[in-house]
Amino acid sequence: MRRTRSVRENVAFALRAVREHKLRSLLTIIGIIFGVATVISMVSVIEGFNQIVVGGFSSFGTTLVQFQKMDPRFGDPGQAPEEQRLRRNLTLEDAMDIKRSCPSMAAVAAERYNFFGGSVRYRDQEANNPLIGGTNPDYPAANNYFIEEGRFFNDAEYEHSAYVVVLGKEVVEAIFPHTDAIGKKMSIQGRPFTVIGTLERRGGLFFGPGDNRLFIPLPTFDSIWPNIQKDFGIFIATVPKKPEWVSKIIDEGREVLRRRRHIPPDQPDDFAIVTPDSFISTFKQITGGIAVVLTFISSISLLVGGVGVMNIMLVSVTERTREIGLRKAIGARRGDIVVQFLTEAMTLTGLGGIAGVLLGLLVAYLAAKFSPLPATTPLWAVVAGFVMSVCVGLFFGIYPAYRAARLDPNESLRYE
Repeated sequence: MRRTRSVRENVAFALRAVREHKLRSLLTIIGIIFGVATVISMVSVIEGFNQIVVGGFSSFGTTLVQFQKMDPRFGDPGQAPEEQRLRRNLTLEDAMDIKRSCPSMAAVAAERYNFFGGSVRYRDQEANNPLIGGTNPDYPAANNYFIEEGRFFNDAEYEHSAYVVVLGKEVVEAIFPHTDAIGKKMSIQGRPFTVIGTLERRGGLFFGPGDNRLFIPLPTFDSIWPNIQKDFGIFIATVPKKPEWVSKIIDEGREVLRRRRHIPPDQPDDFAIVTPDSFISTFKQITGGIAVVLTFISSISLLVGGVGVMNIMLVSVTERTREIGLRKAIGARRGDIVVQFLTEAMTLTGLGGIAGVLLGLLVAYLAAKFSPLPATTPLWAVVAGFVMSVCVGLFFGIYPAYRAARLDPNESLRYE
């Protein structure tokens, strides 16, 4: 019971000191506040991004396996390693051979995209720079992206390079805001297309096109943008007939591509195999690196705050020399003095930690509400932020507590 009362008394003394020296206490712990707030807001934003990535790629289907030229990365593909940029493009023939030779695959979609935008209009309405894709009839099944109204183009329309188009939700809302899109004539790059279907709303990742996209038959696409076929090749999206066959279709697709590209057995693949898990892992590596940098930055604030706490506790030892001597004279041991000053230091930084957590939560809330940045604060981050602040008080309070405990009671009682 005595230890419990002593801790409570020490906390009460620390709180009283904070009340008596409000400005000094605030200036002392301001580094703690900003350090903890940085950690909380940083973790909140990164956790929000991670949840969006996981949810976004889950919407594409957890069994999606995509074969492409370069490894998945965020940012400009032109900044990819030279070895990857110099790889040969994947071709439509590669996709067709995979479809013929891989019995475990339920669907194989050959995809090509115009990443540079194009004119998409209906009368006086124009879409806002949608992503235009050329593909084959397997696209919906291979990408878990299905028709809401109308239909997708069929094999005959694909083979005959028909001028038909399937629109994403955002394109429909942009150019057909008050009318049914199905059956309407619209233009892509000045050429007439008939709308035969609209896709369900699925959303997207970050600042990507989301539902601001449309699809036309791949031969039609190549007739409009022949340079894209030459420069970028093709993406091949596949799904297995059974969910548990993901590894099987990876092996089958890899075998076909290695054979077609004449890769020796002792050489690595010169193409990339992308699954939602691999892309999520890549993204988490990036956010993990960002977290390390921001943690280092926030640690500087905590270090500055800790030095401030040490300084103010040394001042407190000097100011309370007679009090320490009196306590020792009536029987307080060195350990009691150490506990007293450590408790006071930890209480001070704990208050800074609470203020930092609240500030971090506020920053995360404002970021989520008034910016495109997502933010979700996990409970462990709040607990970690508070515990970290208390540990700063413990570490930087050791030396002042040691100094106080070593004061000679006789000298202390004579101190003025």
